[in-house]
Amino acid sequence: MSLKVLVVDDQGIVRAGFAAVIDAEDDMTVVGEAADGVEAVRLAADLAPDVVVMDVRMPELDGIAATRIITGRENAPRVLVLTTFDLDAYVFDALRAGASGFLLKDVHAAELLQGIRVVAGESVLAPSATRRLIGHYASGAERARPGSDSGGPQDLATLTGSQRNVLTLLASGLNNAEIAEDLGITVGTVKSHVNALLRKLGLRDRVQATILAYDLGLTHPNPPGGHL
Repeated sequence: MSLKVLVVDDQGIVRAGFAAVIDAEDDMTVVGEAADGVEAVRLAADLAPDVVVMDVRMPELDGIAATRIITGRENAPRVLVLTTFDLDAYVFDALRAGASGFLLKDVHAAELLQGIRVVAGESVLAPSATRRLIGHYASGAERARPGSDSGGPQDLATLTGSQRNVLTLLASGLNNAEIAEDLGITVGTVKSHVNALLRKLGLRDRVQATILAYDLGLTHPNPPGGHL
């Protein structure tokens, strides 16, 4: 079954280029294209895509606001944000708003396609660039945290000790196999803990969980020069 993709970018040539690359894949179909956030919100509702490839800076309604509206709906698609700059505050805000990851606009075609497949699935591991962006902004100056974007400190009381340990490790960038090895449990048990903690905290995916863990001080950015 083909992944249905909506491509959103205000630059026609960029939008057409991404659409052509995606549509050439056997397991993907571009179901629509949008030139601004308003059109993206409308088409996401009408076309029910699995993934929205979303530009951030657009007229009418920017990608952050559009992402918040789209991901706030029932059975919402995943959103993969595209940006020109690596450590982009706008992209961090988009991740807070519900996006599942981001890529740079000059990404190679293979990386774009892989990014779409990753966010369409279980988002097993946020890309290192996404973790670095989250660490850069979430650990910086105090920021307002919209109540609907992540859970609060009181929500952690609903987690078991094992679930809290898994939350800390996944936010540090470990995948399920690495978490299982670290805690001495099976990968299946890790998956069960991840699903349970996401459900209890009302989070969409591991990216949202990572943001929450940074906000609450459960994990911290790697020191300069550290592995990401």
